[in-house]
Amino acid sequence: MLESRKIDDARRLPRPVAWAAAGAVLAAAALLSACGGGGGGGGGGGLPIGLIPGATTPPPAGGDGGGNGTGSGVVASATVAGLCASPRSGINPDTGGAYPDRSGTLDNEKSWVRGWIDETYLWYGEVPTTLKAADYATPITWFNVLKTTATTPSGRAKDRFHFTYDTEVYRQLTQGGVSAGYGMETAAIRSSPPRDIRIAFVEPGSPATNANLQRGAKILDIDGINVVSSTGTANVNAINGALSPKAIGESHTFTFEVNGVAQSPVQLTAAKITSTPVQNVQVIDTGSGRVGYLLFNDHITTSEALLINAVNTFKQGAGIQDLVLDMRYNGGGQLLIASRLAYMISSPSVTAGKTFEQLVFNDKNPFHLTLAQTLTPFTGTSRGGQPLPTLGLSRVTVLTGPDTCSASESVINSLRGVGVTVNLVGGTTCGKPYGFYPQDNCGTTYFAIQFKGANQRGEGDYSDGFAPNAGCTVADDFNHQLGDKAEARLAAALALRSSGSCPVSTKPAIEGLEKSIEPEAEQPYLPGRSPLRENRLIGLPDPA
Repeated sequence: MLESRKIDDARRLPRPVAWAAAGAVLAAAALLSACGGGGGGGGGGGLPIGLIPGATTPPPAGGDGGGNGTGSGVVASATVAGLCASPRSGINPDTGGAYPDRSGTLDNEKSWVRGWIDETYLWYGEVPTTLKAADYATPITWFNVLKTTATTPSGRAKDRFHFTYDTEVYRQLTQGGVSAGYGMETAAIRSSPPRDIRIAFVEPGSPATNANLQRGAKILDIDGINVVSSTGTANVNAINGALSPKAIGESHTFTFEVNGVAQSPVQLTAAKITSTPVQNVQVIDTGSGRVGYLLFNDHITTSEALLINAVNTFKQGAGIQDLVLDMRYNGGGQLLIASRLAYMISSPSVTAGKTFEQLVFNDKNPFHLTLAQTLTPFTGTSRGGQPLPTLGLSRVTVLTGPDTCSASESVINSLRGVGVTVNLVGGTTCGKPYGFYPQDNCGTTYFAIQFKGANQRGEGDYSDGFAPNAGCTVADDFNHQLGDKAEARLAAALALRSSGSCPVSTKPAIEGLEKSIEPEAEQPYLPGRSPLRENRLIGLPDPA
């Protein structure tokens, strides 16, 4: 499991795009985007996870051939799909048949990339027309520049989410392959010297838990390298490598600081980590009623039953009047999980017949979807077809931060779209209303934004994220455990409920991640977690 935001020397180093251990995904395996699995003519067969139901894959041959309407020699992707400089041999594990690769050239691969962008990219008309494929050595470097140069109102790049994966690595992620890690998610309060890297939370039963590690522990040293002050590319790469182990059995020695006191070194050995996406389910008694609280970290398949159990706990005896939903570290995942969660928070009378999210593509409708196929409703049944419980709440408070992305933002946006009051406490969310239809060609899977998600009211333009309620920007508090009523964000949420405003406080000793890292606009989007955890995932239809 890839468990950390990577750190840097003065400025963060680019993350590699194809880590074999890229697992927290998109949270481990579970990953953040409206991903769709490519198929057929995109050159290699599709990945089974993330298929858009009813979609035609790929776009038909012919396109408009003109790339941005300029007549620039762009060819239909289907005419050059699978023409590879280094064709793959053997059997495609996804299809059971031979790879469709044929002998070709890098120019063929670059032609495919340009055609695919022209046909499917949400902002194909904003791709600069002066770029020349000959100026870029590989299809990947060519792909990396084929995107809009526009910025958001705040000045960040509009497209910060353009990336690629080695197809076999991505296939293993989507198939739920082994995810190596220690079971600790880390956060960089400060990523450049003097660094401050903390444990954000730990997974039950993991090596981190067995070593008695908890939220808030600061990493001082890894394998003899001073994490706080060391400089140089070699040291930074070594630290990042240790934080993100690539194989089960890989061991590294850590020294942590707890409450200002350096602890004895501890050796952590990477193991197969199973995410527990729903934790700390509890009922908090207040002077004005009972409040439910739960930590929700991943929109993955196993979260569904845990969310249902939590809602039943809140409903069947607890009698809660309000809910605090902690998604500060939830990077996204399956859109149907988000839809079911939103349905359970609200009531059938509010969500009946309403759209949870509509996928909005470019004007070419590249996958030939009908209107009905672009709509995700508020889903009222479980994957097994059982009716879901509901809380019937007209308001909910969500604890957020810069790691609250994609499907998590869909929950916020969709509930607001049907009139549910959604209060936000913490930090501004990451701003990712977009999704992908990943496509493999010649062993590389390309992720180019192909749609955005809009709610019942047609609202979906939040590329700068959702900001907290006025006065409710609260730094992440690593001095308290998640779910502790004294933890700053939860305490502010409870105060907001009782008084209508968040408490005024002095600057905390530990600033939140969003207040200290370099501007995201200057960084490429290369997922620190697996793409299964950091995007909207559009899944296959539920079984009958």
